[in-house]
Amino acid sequence: MKQKRSSFTGKLGFVLAAAGSAVGLGNIWRFPYLAAKYGGGIFLLVYIILALTFGFALMCAEIALGRRTGKSAIAAFGYLNKKWSFVGWIAALVPVLILPYYSVIGGWITKYIAVYVMGDGSSAAADGFFGSFISLPTEPIVWFLIFIGLTAIVVLFGVEKGIEKVSKVMMPVLVILSIGIAAFVVTRPGAFEGVKYYLMPDFSKFSATTVLAAMGQLFYSMSLAMGIMITYGSYMKKDISLENSVKQIEVFDTGIAFLAGLMIVPAVFVFSGGDEAALNKGASLMFVTLPSVFDSMPLGEIVGAAFFIMVFFAALTSSISLMETIVSIVRDKTGWGRKTACGAVLAATVLIGLPSALGYGVLDSIMLEINGEKLFFLEMFDFVSNSVIMPVVALLTCVFVGYVIKPKTMANEIEAQGAVFKRKKLFSVMIKYIAPVCIVLILISSVLDVLGIMKI
Repeated sequence: MKQKRSSFTGKLGFVLAAAGSAVGLGNIWRFPYLAAKYGGGIFLLVYIILALTFGFALMCAEIALGRRTGKSAIAAFGYLNKKWSFVGWIAALVPVLILPYYSVIGGWITKYIAVYVMGDGSSAAADGFFGSFISLPTEPIVWFLIFIGLTAIVVLFGVEKGIEKVSKVMMPVLVILSIGIAAFVVTRPGAFEGVKYYLMPDFSKFSATTVLAAMGQLFYSMSLAMGIMITYGSYMKKDISLENSVKQIEVFDTGIAFLAGLMIVPAVFVFSGGDEAALNKGASLMFVTLPSVFDSMPLGEIVGAAFFIMVFFAALTSSISLMETIVSIVRDKTGWGRKTACGAVLAATVLIGLPSALGYGVLDSIMLEINGEKLFFLEMFDFVSNSVIMPVVALLTCVFVGYVIKPKTMANEIEAQGAVFKRKKLFSVMIKYIAPVCIVLILISSVLDVLGIMKI
């Protein structure tokens, strides 16, 4: 017996859920780091232009692919052309690899919320706090289990009663917290120089690497090539404007990234006396530098608690979408009910996530060293999924839509029930010609960056 496909109740539910997927940890720490590194305003300008072209075309293609087929990522490609079923299988690997280590980081964030809510934010700012915590044998696992458990509960309730309801609460709260923290930070004494650096375009700093960095950030930030937007598209009703929904998702995603930069860049500038090196990417910015910044602020405990709650919401909405994508794939392939599929995915995620949770302590001897940089389990999973598989999936998706089923097939889906596709020509040109070239450049630059041949 064929299962009835779940669906979002309407446009608001879809947009907030998809935006929640797009808004994640990359928006909070990676965007501010890159914006600061590549001249602030000029990076923002390039990013927005790319979001309106490159990002728009890829997101439209994935959502339309899901809505047209009514299938999860693993089945959607084969449904339209059996010879291309393999793309769905490759795409399915991405959330399977990302969800476990992403949930480990979600556990770290949950730990920091507990520290700040208990009024002990100064201990989080102490030297060695973060390193000591992640190297412990059991505590990182406990917080990892709490975070993935919360994710599973939401997914267990389904699309309408779980994902949609939670997104309708968490996304507005996330926006309010972002605006509030940003407003507080930019009004601190000495913050104006950081705001000026972040917002004022410096065209002398424009380069090809600026464009590549902005493309890479956009690519990962918008949950593309993970199967997520295909899955969410399969839950989207035909009477909802796909083009307008994509525009609104982009506004949410870019807006939160912009506000994150407005929070972090001026705050770190004030704390460091204008030292750009303090904006190191990765865990050190969020878990080491920022607690020290909050500790030096008036009302730092409150600001720190609000910040980590905001980051928690961003991480949770993304982990929900990752788990839902895997659950949808499992259900499509096995015919299992939601409870059984969710339980199986939860168990597998815990098993795959344990090495990442223990990778900085008990298992820290197992790692790769490339050009002096150590890649532990978490970094290895991140590199394989983000820097290799995702660009490959995106490239294959462009080839599939652009040359196998043709852009017209997806344009017809976007124009369902009389909708007008205003940027149809842009979509076709981007998918066939420009996006594939951009993705190849992202793939090459990401690999060379990790190998230390070319630092982006």
